[in-house]
Amino acid sequence: MDGLARLFDVGTCFAPVDLSTAGATGKRLSIKGASATAVMVSLAAAASGTETVTLTLKEHTASSAGTTQDLAVIDHYWIKAEATLDNDEAWTKVTQTAAATVALTGATYATQEALVIIPVNTASVSDGYTHISLDASDPGTVARLASAQYLPHDLLVQRAPEMLASLLG
Repeated sequence: MDGLARLFDVGTCFAPVDLSTAGATGKRLSIKGASATAVMVSLAAAASGTETVTLTLKEHTASSAGTTQDLAVIDHYWIKAEATLDNDEAWTKVTQTAAATVALTGATYATQEALVIIPVNTASVSDGYTHISLDASDPGTVARLASAQYLPHDLLVQRAPEMLASLLG
């Protein structure tokens, strides 16, 4: 039995991009259809340098336009990182005071490949806000490729994958 549409869905936050060209602005995701969403960021290693990548979680009142504000609920995230990710890594839990940002410190992570999972509970989004997004900062002059996906899970309505509702609406 497929987990897609029964346990989780997948949506694009931002497509593969070199963050050193201007960072990345995440697409919006409706939080209406799931109890929680994991935002997964994949970072390629930089060839050199110690530049920090900052991820910023936001909430929105509409699928476009509307009101936007930082969503300061990230009190932990999960990371796998090493020079070359090859599936032998364990997840490391990183705790922090609740904030809207995760700073992947360049001195530690710039020359490592990394997978980052930021859990977002739908109940933590402010009243009247219906969408979330995640932006990534421009880390500087050294190329740093990245992509991000949304993984809404604990779906409120389970159906065949081709019948899933739009993740924007």
